[in-house]
Amino acid sequence: MNQTINGGGASSLQFPAQLRICVVGMGYVGLPLALAFQQHYPVVGFDINAQRIEELRAGIDLTREATSAELQSANNLLFSAAAEDIAQCNVYIVTVPTPIDLSHQPDLGAIISATELIAGYLQAGDTVIYESTVYPGVTQELCQPLLEQSGHKAGKDFALGYSPERINPADKDRKLKNIMKITSGLTHECAEFVDALYSKIIVAGTFKAASIRTAEMAKVVENAQRDVNIALMNELAIICDHMDLRTYEVLEAAGTKWNFLPFKPGLVGGHCIGVDPYYLIHKSQRVGHHPDLIISGRRINNSMGTYIARKVTRMMTQRDIEVTKANVLILGITFKENCPDLRNSKVVDIHRYLVSMVGTIDVYDPLVRSADSEHELGVSLAGEPPQNHYDCVIMAVPHDEFLQRGADWVRSLCRQPCLVYDIKSALVPALVDKTL
Repeated sequence: MNQTINGGGASSLQFPAQLRICVVGMGYVGLPLALAFQQHYPVVGFDINAQRIEELRAGIDLTREATSAELQSANNLLFSAAAEDIAQCNVYIVTVPTPIDLSHQPDLGAIISATELIAGYLQAGDTVIYESTVYPGVTQELCQPLLEQSGHKAGKDFALGYSPERINPADKDRKLKNIMKITSGLTHECAEFVDALYSKIIVAGTFKAASIRTAEMAKVVENAQRDVNIALMNELAIICDHMDLRTYEVLEAAGTKWNFLPFKPGLVGGHCIGVDPYYLIHKSQRVGHHPDLIISGRRINNSMGTYIARKVTRMMTQRDIEVTKANVLILGITFKENCPDLRNSKVVDIHRYLVSMVGTIDVYDPLVRSADSEHELGVSLAGEPPQNHYDCVIMAVPHDEFLQRGADWVRSLCRQPCLVYDIKSALVPALVDKTL
């Protein structure tokens, strides 16, 4: 399957005739990328997590982004946690996490480590592409100097590019090949090569950004826009609560206008929308601008878990449910439905507030191993919830499995009186209790 690629036009860069690709990071972004590229080129799927590598070799993907059949039939893909296995590669694609720290500042530790690893093997004619979300300037101001410690010059000896990931975990319709890909490069030659490379696997097409910094900015803007719009819906939900209006009914009515945007209130977590705006905030403040609207949106969305928990306790009291003796069940702990990803889940904020106030609190999520939840969030998971046991049930994450069981199953878990709080109105109007 060794295939050549032509970046187009005469080039001072000497690209290799046969490409061998290394994807660094086998998470939600890197694994689908490696699987797609291995249909055209030899690929090394590298990750420092040896357990993750062993699982993938065994045909197990806990992220649910790849099936066992897809993994076991990927004959052109080597999964490895051994650094020496990347030595013979000549295209390196970095897909490692770029989270935030406890102070909401960018944590670039993983991308620095990946860059230093690559620099140790970098040769003339190689290409390095970053997909990890960063603020504008990281690729050229931070990563490029680290790579050039190899003795090779970016744009002259090796190609440097940036192509932001757009993976939407658990989305079965919008997969990697069906999502338009932004590409960019340090020079025109770099940009042409990167664009041609991704054109091999992206059916939806590619878009060459004007520069690497433009592509970096586009990525954080995409998610900052969604964050701000969801924050508006969350604030409207709070206003509707004060006015004794059902938010989902208000949005249903407003949505009949042709240009009304269909955003909904809810918990905003995960590794993109709940994180990327902080990268933009960080860079904005460094260049001398205080982004009030983006900061306000982050503040609103970060507060929603606690807001919901407080409202639940008030509603329980209104229904003559003794909060301190109540049995409470939270359905779902992941950051979004039908996805086992626990990163930055805001359901934990609800749990954290209620755990010291109610009698007992159980969390049930069939998509997650209890050991993983304990490790990532400090929350132990319960097994199948018993019937006629709970005074309050919070539908936090509407996994398809919950929706298929339906409102009657949710009610069967309750004893009377009982409060059912459906955060995303997933079972409305079947459930008539208060929702956002």
